[in-house]
Amino acid sequence: MAHAVEVKRVTVEVKTFPGLGKRIKNARESDPRSLSQICREAEISRGYWYQLENEELLSPATEEIIRKVEAALGVDLKVSFGE
Repeated sequence: MAHAVEVKRVTVEVKTFPGLGKRIKNARESDPRSLSQICREAEISRGYWYQLENEELLSPATEEIIRKVEAALGVDLKVSFGE
């Protein structure tokens, strides 16, 4: 007898950085490179990139991830992790 397994998807919105996803998406759309190229440079999967843009992260974005995104896009996303 097979048992059904219920999978619950838990998402966390990036509340500490309101609008970050939109800023990332706007910068990406202004870039002539493909999303695959940008993700490769940022060392981030396409799936995670979409989570960032939609602010539906399974885990909070770290400073390292944000800095990689900024470097790959050549932008300052105006995100401060300091005080």
